[in-house]
Amino acid sequence: MRLISGIQPSGTITLGNYLGAIKNFVKLQDDPKFDDFLVFVADLHAITVPQDRAKLRQNIKSLAAIYLACGLDPKKVHIFIQSEVPAHPMLAWILQCNGYIGEFERMTQFKSKSQAQKTNSGIPLGLLTYPSLMAADILLYDANAVPVGQDQTQHLEITRDLAVRFNSKYGDTFVVPEALTTKQGAKINSLTDPTKKMSKSDPNPKSYVALLDDVAVIRNKIKGAVTDSDTKIKYDPDNKPGVSNLLTILSCVSGKTIQELEEEYKDSNYAQFKADVADAVVNEIEPIQARYNELINSEELDKILDEGRDYATYLSNKKISKVLQKVGLGRKRK
Repeated sequence: MRLISGIQPSGTITLGNYLGAIKNFVKLQDDPKFDDFLVFVADLHAITVPQDRAKLRQNIKSLAAIYLACGLDPKKVHIFIQSEVPAHPMLAWILQCNGYIGEFERMTQFKSKSQAQKTNSGIPLGLLTYPSLMAADILLYDANAVPVGQDQTQHLEITRDLAVRFNSKYGDTFVVPEALTTKQGAKINSLTDPTKKMSKSDPNPKSYVALLDDVAVIRNKIKGAVTDSDTKIKYDPDNKPGVSNLLTILSCVSGKTIQELEEEYKDSNYAQFKADVADAVVNEIEPIQARYNELINSEELDKILDEGRDYATYLSNKKISKVLQKVGLGRKRK
């Protein structure tokens, strides 16, 4: 079985990205159910919103280094940059021609991002059509499963719809992928507004912990996290979203269950609890930062990305050739 996933290099990688996705990737690379695993830097997706060219280039390589620093093993996982594999946008266009405007307009991310990106010149078309690229990312490789968070199930649904529609129209071509959801840590919320997901695009830097933040900054952000006027450390997302968020974070980095943490801190106070969460997060992140600094400007990183690109290109070229033949594109030699 093959697994595939990717993250956009549109900004700093947060603790939420790490606990909700990358840390799970590291676990999945050792899962015997999967004999092939591809992880990519989704840089084509990043340009659906304005990007600084130099910063984007920096973020692309930085994310690749973070993947490795967090524990992804190039002997077990193929890591590549999306834009270096030309079949992605090619298949995206073909799938787009088999999609419907209505189903793209219903995407919640289109609705939210289009409101944020309104300008005098209008909303970028890529914000509407990006689900076809996301579908191509998956369908090119006949992925059987895709790790998704709670807010990403809609993306996989449209991928499945496009695959089923294409198979029905042109004959069996694509594997219809399944969602691989994670229970805990799938959604880490903002430190300043714990009713919202932690986001690297949040204008308030105190709302998120970046993996490359100075450790002193990390401690201060967590100690300053919004909680409530009560003093009981209990998991109750509706009534105590801030404390619940910190309990989720601590559970993810410590390996302890929420129930174990509730018992451990039943007689504690918020100040001590936050200090312990901060210590645990720093202990998790410091080795990642050390490995990242070794990798970021190394030949090792480029070699790994070259090998990942070549493998992804080999697989995707086989699939796109089949797709072109099914649709009737290109020449047929006699």
